[in-house]
Amino acid sequence: MTLDEIMWKLAELGSDQTRKTFINHGAQGTFFGVKIGDLKKLVKYVKKDQELALELYNTGNHDAMYLAGLSVNPKLIKKDTLQTWATKANWYLLAEYTVAGVAAESDYALELAREWIQSDEEMIAVCGWNTYANYLSITPDEQLDIEEIRGLLHQIETTIHAERNRVKYVMNGFVISTGAYVKELHNEAVEVADTIGKVHVNVGQTACKVPIATDYIKKIELRNKIGVKRKTCIC
Repeated sequence: MTLDEIMWKLAELGSDQTRKTFINHGAQGTFFGVKIGDLKKLVKYVKKDQELALELYNTGNHDAMYLAGLSVNPKLIKKDTLQTWATKANWYLLAEYTVAGVAAESDYALELAREWIQSDEEMIAVCGWNTYANYLSITPDEQLDIEEIRGLLHQIETTIHAERNRVKYVMNGFVISTGAYVKELHNEAVEVADTIGKVHVNVGQTACKVPIATDYIKKIELRNKIGVKRKTCIC
């Protein structure tokens, strides 16, 4: 399919109800309001065409951008392209899922995560924290920088409640990811989770709740899944 054909298909799949849901979650820019499940059905038409996936992201249309993230080959994407993607991620769904998922599976995961975490721009910082959290979920422990991760845990412990809105959300997620996927740091992550307690995030006009890290990690532990890595973090 061509770019125009994909865009027409997205327009057909969009609905006012999904648009309203996205708006309530803080969506910015243009979008048709296509459900994620319907986007996944279109991946087969884009997945083997890297250039088409990149063109979709460059449209600036949320639905097309999210589809691009589901379809692109993260091992072929360039660092400067990921930088551009991060700057164009104008709301949290693109920053936390699309950019962070693709970046985590790219060859630039750590260097971009480290850089983005330091950003004064909220959505870029969000990209950074979630890129690193995703990286933990797919990378063998022996390849991780345990001391760096420990340092980030303690940074979160002392700064999370004063952070920007969505940064608080992904910092909380980083603690959960560490506790769930990094066996060596499981106990330390639980201690940090206990210290930070409930994290307050403005989730707009939605029923979404911020997971309590201690409870979330405990559920994973009860399923005997601590340290079990994922095959992919793109979703």
